[in-house]
Amino acid sequence: MDAFTPQQTMELLSRVGQKKSKMRLDKLWWNSFLAGPLLGFGCAISLSTNSSPWYQENAPGLIRTISACFFPVGLILVVLTGADLYTSNVMFMPIAYLHKRCGLKDIAISWVMSFFGNLAGMLFFMAIIVGYGGVFSAGAYKEEAIKFAVAKAVTPHWHQIFLKAIGANWLVCLAVFMAASSREISSKILAIWWPIMCFVGLGLDHVIANMFLVPIGIFNGAPFGVGYYIWKSMIPALLGNTIGGGLFVGVVYWYLYMTGDEAVSPDFDKPYSLHGTESTADEMAGPNGDHKGYAEKAA
Repeated sequence: MDAFTPQQTMELLSRVGQKKSKMRLDKLWWNSFLAGPLLGFGCAISLSTNSSPWYQENAPGLIRTISACFFPVGLILVVLTGADLYTSNVMFMPIAYLHKRCGLKDIAISWVMSFFGNLAGMLFFMAIIVGYGGVFSAGAYKEEAIKFAVAKAVTPHWHQIFLKAIGANWLVCLAVFMAASSREISSKILAIWWPIMCFVGLGLDHVIANMFLVPIGIFNGAPFGVGYYIWKSMIPALLGNTIGGGLFVGVVYWYLYMTGDEAVSPDFDKPYSLHGTESTADEMAGPNGDHKGYAEKAA
C-alpha cells in the first residue's frame, strides 16, 4: 500500500504521543522553541503576500487565497523536522493517554512546555528577525501588519475567535494526521498543504500563528496592547484550538479506530514469517543477502 490505513495511522500517532511524554524537558523546551520560528516563516511570507493594496480593495478574496497558498511552508518545516507544536500536541497526547501510554501529568507537562516554548520562539522570530530586521517596517507592509492585527484581535467578537479556532486546529490536526499516514516526503508535503491552505484562506484562528501575526502589528503601532491581545485573541484561540485538535481529531478518531475490533496490533509494521512469528532482518534476506520482503521469502 502507498499509505497507512486510518487505524494504522492512529497507532503511529499514539506512539508519537508516548515518545513525547518521555522526552527530556530541556529537549522538549528547545524543540518547542524552534517550532515558533519555523511556523513564523510561513506566517511572514503569508502576511507579506497579503500586503497588496490594490487586491485588498478590488479582490480581497483572491489575495487572501493566494496568501494562503504560501502559509503551509511553516507547518511543513515543523512536521518534517519533528519540532514540537502545541496545536499538534493537543492531538498526540490525548491519543496516547486514551491508549494508556501516558498519564495526565505527561499531558500537562507537554502542553505547558510546548505552548510557552512556541511563544518564546515565535516572539524571538517576530521581534529580532522580522521586527528589528525591518521586514514590515514601512509602506504597504507596515500598514498591512497593523491592519491584519486589528482584524485578528479587535474586529471579531471573543466567541467568534473561539469558534474559528476550533475549525483552524481541526484542519491543522487533519493535516498532521494525513502526513503521518503518508510514506514519503512528497506525499507528506501535499497532505499538509491543502488543509492548511484551507484554514488560512478561510481566515480561521491558530493560536501559535497569531503569536506572530498579532504581535508584529503591535510592534508596528497597532492601537491596542499586550493585555488586550492576551484576553481577546490568545485565550479564545488557545481554548478553541485545544478543542478542535484534541476532541474533533484525537478523541473522535481514537474512538473510531482504536476501540473494539477497529484497533490494529501495535506490531502491524514489523515483518512476520508465514508461521506468524516475528522474523529478523537476516531471516528475511534473500540468497545473496539482500532484503526484498516476504513475498520472495515465501516463494
